[in-house]
Amino acid sequence: MAKYIGKLFLAFTVLAAVFSSESVTAQTARPDTVYSGIYITSIHDINFKDKEYSINLWLWLKYKNKKFDFLHNLEVPQAKSVTTSYSTVDSSDNRIYLLMKLQCVMKDSWAINNFPFDRQKLRFSIENSQFDSKSLVFAADTLGKHFDPRFTLRGWHIDSLNVSTGIKVYETGFGDESLAKPHTEYSNFKVRVQLDRNAMGLFWKMFLGMYVAFLIAYMCFYIHTDSIDSRFGLSVGALFAVIGNKYIVDSSLPESTTFTLVDTLHGITLIFILAVIIGTSLSLKMVKREQIEKAKKFDFIFAQVVLMAYIILNAWFIFEATRY
Repeated sequence: MAKYIGKLFLAFTVLAAVFSSESVTAQTARPDTVYSGIYITSIHDINFKDKEYSINLWLWLKYKNKKFDFLHNLEVPQAKSVTTSYSTVDSSDNRIYLLMKLQCVMKDSWAINNFPFDRQKLRFSIENSQFDSKSLVFAADTLGKHFDPRFTLRGWHIDSLNVSTGIKVYETGFGDESLAKPHTEYSNFKVRVQLDRNAMGLFWKMFLGMYVAFLIAYMCFYIHTDSIDSRFGLSVGALFAVIGNKYIVDSSLPESTTFTLVDTLHGITLIFILAVIIGTSLSLKMVKREQIEKAKKFDFIFAQVVLMAYIILNAWFIFEATRY
């Protein structure tokens, strides 16, 4: 009997050791959580041509694993440059509380199809360069505001700011030959800021020259038919003025493979100035045939049709751009 009890005790001991080992393994496999928060103090130097902007912010991280060492392992994937102007570490209460002030120059892509009535989404994210999602996951600290409501971004309005966490997938093993396939995942903390542009002032600043050039060409219909050379001269001059205005506007924007609002409005203006030149040519033919009254009537009707069509098309495309 004693021998049977001894064997039973030994079996229970082995089972307890196995379950204890599995429990320890499960706890080890569970990633540590890093609680992260952000407070933006400034967004400035938005550079459309170079697709970048600058951001100043406070970032705080709370975690228990001292090996994470975010002072040296902080990764900002989209940053052109990152400067830590201030940092402090509190290691009391068996956890690390890290507070940093960062100054970052960020690279981003711009949606310019509806420029200057565009809305832009600025993205900021952080990762730990040494620990993947099996060891570290982020959780967002959402208490309080995430940006200073007193700072104003000239020409822009902050519509919304959202913080979240996720997993960034890299289809590479970064040279680790022990991986079965080149695939690694890193947890990240993400911030998305949506900006709305205060566009009307910029719109008139960029397109006023184009509209003046069109009106100069349009006024050709009200020049007497005897001055037909002047009418052609003004129209051709307006044509080159619009082309020059487009090159000036395009020089401040990044290259785009799509047809933007800037392209549309300039294209419409060029087509209508061409229509003015064609109308002048038809009027010249009537004058050569000594149909003076018919030429005057044609100029008047053609002028009204061109003006109304031009206004309607411009209003439609501008309205569509402001809807999105």
